[in-house]
Amino acid sequence: MTPSSPQKKYPKRVRNELRFRELTVLRVERISQAFQRIVLGGEALAGFTSAGFDDHTKLFFAEKGSRITPPTVTDEGIVWADGVRPQTRDYTPLYNAETHELAYDFFIHDGGVASQWAVNANVGDTLTIGGPRGSLVVPEDYAWQLYVCDESGMPALLRRFAALRQLPQRPQVKAIVTIADAVYQDYLADCGFEIDWVVGHSQQAVADKLAALRVPQEDYFLWLTGEGAAVKSWLDGFVTEAMDPQLVRSQAYWHQK
Repeated sequence: MTPSSPQKKYPKRVRNELRFRELTVLRVERISQAFQRIVLGGEALAGFTSAGFDDHTKLFFAEKGSRITPPTVTDEGIVWADGVRPQTRDYTPLYNAETHELAYDFFIHDGGVASQWAVNANVGDTLTIGGPRGSLVVPEDYAWQLYVCDESGMPALLRRFAALRQLPQRPQVKAIVTIADAVYQDYLADCGFEIDWVVGHSQQAVADKLAALRVPQEDYFLWLTGEGAAVKSWLDGFVTEAMDPQLVRSQAYWHQK
């Protein structure tokens, strides 16, 4: 009798009720050289859930001097009070169930509407958010795990590492993070895992590091995010047909203009 092979662990998608919330800034914290943390709260946060480490919520930014009224969700779709959808950006939620607070870590850079809002945010300001509409719940106990990202994915990586640290037996984790400046490493300084840093955003340097890795045949998970063209390049050069596509998570967090 041939023994059956172990059942594979696959990420599972869950759907959430679509809700929009107007939240209040509780604290503004410069937590590293390049990241500003905005901590939010309020009665509207009731029922908030985020089951995936790289969930996305939409943050809506009002024009200077104005305030956003959260939209209404109807059978026909989402209806904004003034008929105009404000500027929006996707961000990873960092929710603390114990304190019932929701934080966002903003990468501070020139020209970003979200970055500018975070730099100028004050206690008592409001921010309208939507979602997450759904989550991809990725098992934490894969024996071998790979994480590749740039600054845009670092908050999701921070959240993932926090969960992995709680496991009774830590998996083998490989992390490659590409950043524009070496000082940005301080954001993940206490993550508890070794990171292979690429300073200067060289696609080829990341590709070379990937080429040196050997993915096991079983019990692995791959996560590649960042600028769209870079992610596609890494996928084309690294991910093979032998790899299970359900165990490869790739996302373009932003696109170079």
